[in-house]
Amino acid sequence: MTSERPDPAAGPQEAFDPGPAPQAPPARPGAVRRSLAGAARGARAAGRGARVAGRGAGSAGQFAVAQARRAARAEGAGDSGLSRLIELHAFNAAGDAAVAISLAGTLFFQVPTGEARGQVALFLGLTMLPFAVVAPLIGPFLDRFSHGRRWAVGSTMAIRGFLCWVLATAVVTESAWLFPAALGVLVASKAYGVTRAAAVPRLLPRDLTLVKANARVSLAGVVGAGVSAPIAGLASTFGPEWSLRYAFVVFVLATIWAIRLPEQVDASHGEGEMVLAGEAGEARPGRRARTPIPTAVAFALRANCGPRWLSGFLTMFMAFLLRENPIGDWRPEVLLGLVIGGAGLGNTLGITIGSLLRRLSPSVTVVLALLADCAVAALAALFYGVVPLVLLGLTAGLAQSLAKLSLDSTIQRDIPSRVQASAFARSDTTLQLAWVIGGFVGIAMPLMPRLGLGVAAGVLGAWATFVLLGRSTRSTRRSRTAAA
Repeated sequence: MTSERPDPAAGPQEAFDPGPAPQAPPARPGAVRRSLAGAARGARAAGRGARVAGRGAGSAGQFAVAQARRAARAEGAGDSGLSRLIELHAFNAAGDAAVAISLAGTLFFQVPTGEARGQVALFLGLTMLPFAVVAPLIGPFLDRFSHGRRWAVGSTMAIRGFLCWVLATAVVTESAWLFPAALGVLVASKAYGVTRAAAVPRLLPRDLTLVKANARVSLAGVVGAGVSAPIAGLASTFGPEWSLRYAFVVFVLATIWAIRLPEQVDASHGEGEMVLAGEAGEARPGRRARTPIPTAVAFALRANCGPRWLSGFLTMFMAFLLRENPIGDWRPEVLLGLVIGGAGLGNTLGITIGSLLRRLSPSVTVVLALLADCAVAALAALFYGVVPLVLLGLTAGLAQSLAKLSLDSTIQRDIPSRVQASAFARSDTTLQLAWVIGGFVGIAMPLMPRLGLGVAAGVLGAWATFVLLGRSTRSTRRSRTAAA
């Protein structure tokens, strides 16, 4: 007789050993094939989805480009060649936006404040020389050469492309060429504005007014900057040098675009030259006829100098002020971005308003723009804070764009077509010089917010008084002359 009880000598593992574990049944070949087939179908579906998404994105991009080119060629702009200049200006704004994004965190926020202000002041002061002396001589000089103006516009693009490549290395190695190259980009950008202003009247179609043409060119710049800014921002996440290399590519394309401008850009046959009052003269062999600047144009130009001076002042003064004296817990980069964003929004609103309004009194608009800048600058000095600064940027952008459109309208109304190209070149040269002077004053000011903004309001108030009193004095003289 055997006992069913476990052997007491056996260990606990042996006493309760359940035996070998059951093995899983082998997988069936059909199930494996079905799993692989399902995975393959999923991969093919994902590939088809990616291709559809890519085609959709490509179609959307092609549609946007097609619509932009269609708008640029509307109202005869495609036949006259103005559309090419509009597209060129979009490239110009795209490249400038990329440079600004790259240098925003390099030029102003990484170099010691005292050193940065000194170097920027030095090189910005040197930029006054070409605007004050060389710019009035460029037009007559280029008239002696075929293809001169197209190559002049292309040169401003090529120079910026080369300097962007230099800057891409300088921002990484902290080279001494950082500030000279950055200021060179600024000078070339301002020189482009002068050459472009002289080119627009030569490409003006019959169905488009000069004011609308300039508004369309400016709007293309806003679109170009808006499209380029996210791309440059994405490139700058890998380092500031990559957004500069992206700008280099943009300016290379712009150089090619500039050389492909229509031949009418170089045409100056039958044109005259706008000069200061009292310098009029008949055409001589080898020289153009000289026409004195009309009183209304001179008044609008003087009034425009105020908003343009404020733009240069705020660009330099706020860049260093917000870095040295930020408001509350706000980061300097964010504060500067808010002010610049407000100025960009104001500029866009001004362009939109100018292109939509059929009746715009130029003489009233330029005065209102100057007085608005003065008032808001005083408000920002009294109630210094984030909201007043954003409001100041918005007002400065709006006033500058509306005042410039009013000046364009006055030139078109009061200056003969044969001298309009010279008028635009001289007016833009004067406005660029006002911007440089404003920037120089902004750098020289102590970094005290209420003092700096108060001085800006005082300068604008004094300039507005000078402009208005000068106009009334000239009107009184004309009335006395007519009565006599």
